[in-house]
Amino acid sequence: MAINVLVRFYEELNDFLPSERHKQAFEVSMKGPISVQDLIETLGVPHTKVDLILVNGDSVSFSHMLNDRDRISVYPAFETFDISNVTKLKKI
Repeated sequence: MAINVLVRFYEELNDFLPSERHKQAFEVSMKGPISVQDLIETLGVPHTKVDLILVNGDSVSFSHMLNDRDRISVYPAFETFDISNVTKLKKI
């Protein structure tokens, strides 16, 4: 079963993407089911560089399973904002 999602990476996470995908949302078609961590790493972004993931506006963990038409925003570490009360990701 294929799922299509809309993904956007922010700030320095764009360094891991081809230039045509920098600073914009782009559609990705994947065979499902797939976790958000697997999607991120498949696109070439190391999950260890990610500090916050929003799926349809809600913070999720790496193990969150994606659904067709999800909108995913992926953020690096925030240097000036404390997001500890909203992020579902645990730092190891």
